[in-house]
Amino acid sequence: MDSSLLSAATADAFNGNAGDQIPPPLQPPGTDMTGISFRDQLWINTFPLDRNCIFDYFALSPFYDTTCNNENLRRRSIHPLDISHLSNMTGLEYMLTDATEPNMFVIRKQKRDGPEKVTPMLTYYILDGSIYQAPQLCSVFAARVSRTVYHISKAFSDAASKLETIRQVDTENQREPSETKPASETVDLKEMKRVDTILTSLYRKLAPAPPPPPFPEGYVSQEALGEKDELGTQGGESQPPQMDPIIDQGPAKRMKF
Repeated sequence: MDSSLLSAATADAFNGNAGDQIPPPLQPPGTDMTGISFRDQLWINTFPLDRNCIFDYFALSPFYDTTCNNENLRRRSIHPLDISHLSNMTGLEYMLTDATEPNMFVIRKQKRDGPEKVTPMLTYYILDGSIYQAPQLCSVFAARVSRTVYHISKAFSDAASKLETIRQVDTENQREPSETKPASETVDLKEMKRVDTILTSLYRKLAPAPPPPPFPEGYVSQEALGEKDELGTQGGESQPPQMDPIIDQGPAKRMKF
């Protein structure tokens, strides 16, 4: 059977006639949806998961943007992953980048500006019938760095509190007058200024750090959503690290739809 006819047949069989179809809920393009997953067991039991049908299954999920070029091809009874038609269009599109039938499929959302010019935006993967949004690499790095800084700050705070306790005990036990510090422990101001001058000159010779890569158009990161909370807690105790897209939002911990 022709792949385009199969695409239309599976969509009609699952959703009814074309006039009665209920589109999946619309989501703003680029929305961070790494905290949820989608699975339709009825569809999986009815149709196989292969290269020809996988996009129709993906189109049922809330990750699908109905304004994409693939949807235009579906309405014209053309296979939505036909690269010969997609390459002649511009705008948002989805592309099947990897497939290990029937367990693993990788779909990339990208913006096409020409036949050979595309900008990757987001990546989704279908693992054993469950659809997930892959976290962005910058979000993973930010979460890991935040977690590391949090634990280091907490370790220093604990060490400082213990040292303060020891200092108080020593002060109470010490009854003799404090002795003057030997000359070797005195601070040499000239030496300090010389070291500061060397460090300042080295710092000026270093190239400025490159700016971080920009987020895809419309992407709303978890860091931006929690920016107000971070500003409101400055000066206080170190806050818990932000949620890790892999450790805290793995496939087993996401809400299922």
